[in-house]
Amino acid sequence: MWKKVYDYILQYELLRPGDRVIAAISGGADSVCLLSVLEQILQKHPECRWELKTVHVHHGLRAGEADRDAAFVKALCARLKLPYTVIYKDVAGYAKQQGYSLEEAGRILRYQVLEDEARAWNADKIALAHHQDDNAETILHHLLRGSGFKGLGGMRPQYQNRIRPLMCTDRTGIIHYLSSRKLDWVEDSSNSLNDYTRNRIRNQIMPLLITGVNEKAADNILRAGNLFAQADDYFEGIAGRIWEEAGTETGPADLRTEAAILLTAVTPQHPLVRSYLYGQMIAAVLPYRKNITARHYAAMEALLTQPAGSRLSLPGSITVIRDYRMLRVTRNMINENIGARQEAVIRMDTFPWKKDTKIIENQYTKWFDYDKINGALSVRTRQSGDYFILKDGGRKTVKRYMIDEKIPKEQRDQIFLLADGNHILWIIGYRISEYYKITEHTKNVLQATCDGGEQNDR
Repeated sequence: MWKKVYDYILQYELLRPGDRVIAAISGGADSVCLLSVLEQILQKHPECRWELKTVHVHHGLRAGEADRDAAFVKALCARLKLPYTVIYKDVAGYAKQQGYSLEEAGRILRYQVLEDEARAWNADKIALAHHQDDNAETILHHLLRGSGFKGLGGMRPQYQNRIRPLMCTDRTGIIHYLSSRKLDWVEDSSNSLNDYTRNRIRNQIMPLLITGVNEKAADNILRAGNLFAQADDYFEGIAGRIWEEAGTETGPADLRTEAAILLTAVTPQHPLVRSYLYGQMIAAVLPYRKNITARHYAAMEALLTQPAGSRLSLPGSITVIRDYRMLRVTRNMINENIGARQEAVIRMDTFPWKKDTKIIENQYTKWFDYDKINGALSVRTRQSGDYFILKDGGRKTVKRYMIDEKIPKEQRDQIFLLADGNHILWIIGYRISEYYKITEHTKNVLQATCDGGEQNDR
């Protein structure tokens, strides 16, 4: 086993000599195998010089059983003389607060903990104990959910700083290894329950496929997954080259607010390549692409044939806009973060206007002619009679604007406004009134920047 895993690490360059490695250890058979194999490789190849530290996440579930797991990991690490950390998380509370299932909440918090610990310890890699059977189940799960090539490609040996050294073996090999070395592990009783989708696939669907369809079902699923992964890499590369030539991103690297690409670069491409471009645009503003499915990509595809100004709303507070020259994907961070609470914060600063000053504006920072403001400003949602001024000096109601922009009805009362009475300076995340724009006659400037937070009237 150690030789097999070592060769796999070398093949995919998962670790380098001297790397610091966080090992995610639950106490189950897979993670105990991972830790033992890494330790054994270090004994056989001391030149690797890896530094190991274990992290165990206590989910606050399964009552005393979770405490038993944490105690087991502590004793295991003490025996191996390895540093370890046990982090407690209220998974049930987080799931309730965010509207997630326990399974999803546990996964999100687990990865958050691992990333936090990796940063704190300056770790190079996070080692996870996924194996071939896990990957086959993942591929099947994604197939049943209607995923594209990326999902059907399954788990990769490495994703960013996360590595999976046991992806060269299966559960049977892991159990055989532990038994041969007389190593104990703990069983998570929830794994036998079929309340979770993953458990139903593992406990019911996969055994039926193996016994009732083809005993090599898992191997064939993995083989197909490898082909899908190669196809995914190929189309990702094509889309990446197109994006480098014709795409733009707005906002800091860790918080993009918009991704846009020239329509002339999109429309000539094969539909499959276009879908990868859409994926890159969404990933720029929504890194985990949560709840984005094939039907959303199909809706973006249909937007190409719509008139300029057409819009599409996607999960994650994302809006896709087709204008005359560009296809734009924007993420409304304000409404996403505070829409449900009906609160917003506008940070405001004033300063004298100088003619050679460069105006700094983006989707959530705007400049206004301060001396044109008549009363006390407020941050609120729309009211009857709200309006703003157009370039030709005419008025347009906020209601009419939202209809023309095809903003869904259910979102209109979640969009915040910076208001001077019924005159709207700024429909936050969209546009400002021409009346308040900076001109050659401006003497003082109001800079307004919108963040999530509490109501702020000034």
